[in-house]
Amino acid sequence: MRSLPRRGLARRADLVELLDRPTADDAEIRLNLQDLARLNRLPGGTRTSIRAVALLARPGERASVLDVGTGLGDMPMAFASMGWHTVAADTHRQVLELAREATATERLVEIVEADCRNLPYSDGAFDVSHCSLLLHHLDPEDAVTALREMARVARRGVVINDLRRGILPFVATGVAVALLGRCRATRVDGITSVRRAYTLTELDELLADAGLEARWRSWTFMPRVATAAVRRSDR
Repeated sequence: MRSLPRRGLARRADLVELLDRPTADDAEIRLNLQDLARLNRLPGGTRTSIRAVALLARPGERASVLDVGTGLGDMPMAFASMGWHTVAADTHRQVLELAREATATERLVEIVEADCRNLPYSDGAFDVSHCSLLLHHLDPEDAVTALREMARVARRGVVINDLRRGILPFVATGVAVALLGRCRATRVDGITSVRRAYTLTELDELLADAGLEARWRSWTFMPRVATAAVRRSDR
């Protein structure tokens, strides 16, 4: 695990992850997405997202979910196991191809190309919008734009599942990617992701700028936290 940067974690780092670079090859992308799907099984991952979506959706209802920045599509597959129809969106060509391959047998999952900052859906097209390990990739301006778009297309609210910046997440993520990462991109980007992540206070500020506020949050001491947010007018 790389040492903590000299300036610490007080400020969000302005870095580019390896998998966000155009030079990433297909084999590395596939391994990285498989690693992320494995990491999603850890506490704070898929099960926590399911709980957050369920809190916003009406009990017993077959919710419709938009999952942006879907990666390999493992979370939409988990949502499908709950009976939820999920549109899984991404912008990366190789990622979309792999997600279609991984979800091909599940009729409740649809893979589409769409940018979270400009979603091609009408207002209230879904019950819940969800993103996992996406927001830290976005600078604040783009993050607010994405949150506004996610809120616009969701009738009941938005779920954000992401790392939080801090010493514990830095150490815990470093250990997790060292043990479970099968490729360099996972090991390097895992540490970079924590340095790019928002603190929960910063996330609340982004939500407020997007006209949202947190209604529920998973354990805040965990390296990874899920937040269920609603429009202020929906309180």
